[in-house]
Amino acid sequence: MAERPNPGELLRDTLDMLILKTLARGAMHGYAIAEFIEQTSEEVLRVEEGALYPALHRLEIRGWVASKWGVSGNNRRAKYYRLTGAGRTQLAEETQRWGRMATAIARILETA
Repeated sequence: MAERPNPGELLRDTLDMLILKTLARGAMHGYAIAEFIEQTSEEVLRVEEGALYPALHRLEIRGWVASKWGVSGNNRRAKYYRLTGAGRTQLAEETQRWGRMATAIARILETA
């Protein structure tokens, strides 16, 4: 039997996947990442700074994102993050895993 992640890991992994998917669109600074997730989810999902920046740091350490300093649209210094090749591979794996999990949950809900 596969090892089951604890609930905290599931939430963290989901946030990581959402960030990776957002960065698949192109390089973005942190605020733009959070804003995209919120707007695309029709304000159902909100990513707070206290979760976003540790996640970006974790993803950078794993080699899934890279960053460099730049200037934002409002002429402020901002760190821009981009997806790496390893990040694209991880995103594909996480997307498959999420699909399997969503299908399993849907099966259970349909029978309840």
